[in-house]
Amino acid sequence: MSSAADPLPRKTLPLPASLRRLMADRMGAAGAFIVLFLLAIAIIAPWIAPYDPLKINVKAKLLAPSWEHWAGTDHLGRDTLSRLILGTRNALWIALTATGLAGVIGMILGLIAGYGPRWIDGILVLLLDSLSSLPMIMFALAVITVLGPGTQTLMLVIVLVSIPGYARLIRAQVLTLKNADFIQAERVMGASLPRILLVHLLPNVVGPLVIVLSMDVPVVIMLEAGLSYLNLGVKPPEPSWGNMLYDGYTSLRQQPSLVIAAGIPLILATLGFTFLGEGLRDALDPKLQKRLP
Repeated sequence: MSSAADPLPRKTLPLPASLRRLMADRMGAAGAFIVLFLLAIAIIAPWIAPYDPLKINVKAKLLAPSWEHWAGTDHLGRDTLSRLILGTRNALWIALTATGLAGVIGMILGLIAGYGPRWIDGILVLLLDSLSSLPMIMFALAVITVLGPGTQTLMLVIVLVSIPGYARLIRAQVLTLKNADFIQAERVMGASLPRILLVHLLPNVVGPLVIVLSMDVPVVIMLEAGLSYLNLGVKPPEPSWGNMLYDGYTSLRQQPSLVIAAGIPLILATLGFTFLGEGLRDALDPKLQKRLP
């Protein structure tokens, strides 16, 4: 972390070196593999799903896993594996889009609060603290009650809940760097505000944000699954890991494999993004630069 006495800005490791360090870490490499695997499934989901995930076949309801239906069928005879595959696309789309939007908005607000006038900083901090003081679940339920359940409402809730944490993180980083020697030198040389923010401050604060974003993705996936389980997120018949868990719960006595099948991707996504975040934290840590081969 740079200070006013540091002659040079803090630098993260170059991208190739960071990737080498990430791949050299077993946990980070495993996380990257799981995440890439889930992303690949999400991208090609419509082409690899063996059946139409929305097609109802009551005659084939609650079938056990077999060669014809690898993960069995649900209470309406829909193929569970096909619904899991399409549910992967929905889960990652919601989590990555909402987290990315929250990260961008939080980064902008953090840069403004950390480098702007003190009165702007005070107003933004008050707003962010007020928003973050609300219980997450209660706030989510209140917004959904007002706007109605649905994917758009769910993403809005995730963005609003996530912005304060990201903004405070960036603000703290900017406050640490704004009086560093390299920033003072840029001011003396007459550098414009956009140049200072985008060229000098942003590259030095984006690393921690990327790490936090990667670790927050499984939290968002769990939030989406929990709200969908309560029928407050993705609306049926659109496949979601959450509403599939609910369908499995209602049919637990007849076919327990449904709950297991719906729980496995949630566990994989949580492990994958958590391991990836841990690996990125070590790979992007500038303190480890001297240990690079």
